[in-house]
Order: sequence, then C-alpha cells, then structure tokens
Amino acid sequence: MHSVDFAPIAELQTQQRWEELGELLALSASRLESAGAEGILICTNTMHRVADKVVEQLNVPLLHIADATAERLLEDGIERVGLLGTAFTMDQEFYKGRLQQVYGLEVIVPESDDRSLVHRTIYEELCLGVIDDGSREGFVSVVERLQSKGAQAVILGCTEIALLLSAENVQLPLYDTSEIHCQKAVEFALEP
Repeated sequence: MHSVDFAPIAELQTQQRWEELGELLALSASRLESAGAEGILICTNTMHRVADKVVEQLNVPLLHIADATAERLLEDGIERVGLLGTAFTMDQEFYKGRLQQVYGLEVIVPESDDRSLVHRTIYEELCLGVIDDGSREGFVSVVERLQSKGAQAVILGCTEIALLLSAENVQLPLYDTSEIHCQKAVEFALEP
C-alpha cells in the first residue's frame, strides 16, 4: 500500500495537470509491483482519469474501480444509472465513457448546478471531514432528480460520498464504489 498526500493531488487536478498525476501514480504503482504486489488498485474514482498511464508501467493487472462497479450493476440488472462524483468524474469520459462503451450502461449525470453542488461538497466538506445535514439534503434532492430522469440506481463515484449519503436517505439503490472495489480486490487476492 502506498498513500499519497491529497493536497498536492487536488492542486494538480484543479490545474488539469493529468500527465504529472499519471506519472506520480505510475511511479507508486511500479514501486508496489517491485515490492511484490500481484495487482494494483487506485483507491479513488477521480484518479482513474490516469489509469491508462499507470497500466502502461505495469506487468500486473490494475483492478479498475469502474469495471468492478459496472459488473455489479449488470449482475443486479441495472441498465440506467445516475453518477455522482467530482466534476472530473461526472464531466469527463474516462469513467462514464467506460461504463457506456465497455458495459453498455446508460449513465445519467446531474444538471450543471447539481454537479457544482456535488463537486463543491466533496472538496470543501467531505475531504475535510465535514458532514453537513444541509449538504445531505442537497444530495438527496440531486438523487431524486436523477431518479426522475430514469436512473434505476446511483453510483457513489467518489469515495467520500458514502460519508454523507446512505440507503436510509434515498429510495434508489446506491452503489458505493469503495466497498465494491474492495470486494473485487479480495476476490482477486483469493483466486487460486
């Protein structure tokens, strides 16, 4: 396991310096492989933006968080899913495009104002350990609007969202990517 300091990562994300972020994570992954790791996980949704760069440097598999999530959705018969996450995850194609193109899922993202609310809450509250009831109510409203657009379930596409939102808060099934990714890693580790 290698943990990186999030502050510089967040700054590079804001500056759209994805090439540097890719190099940073590829170096970490290569070191883990050299230490004996037989598989690699990037334990965040947004940083899968650089997954291809990491894969280029590895001889072991990268267990992609979107793949694990899509497989679970399909197992459960979900075809149309809402996606919550950072603006990068909701706006860019690296995540939702993979869900659509590789797995045939229809991905619904919130409208612009709702995407801003979700992104701001993640970076200004959840990443700082702030859990606010008003923000929870805002997220519930966002999920309700996704449901009205036909979402059958919602992907919690940021590892911090589960701190704020749970099945007790909404009617739609929630897919916690952190939990799903961890379960996939355990299955991988226990394979003969």
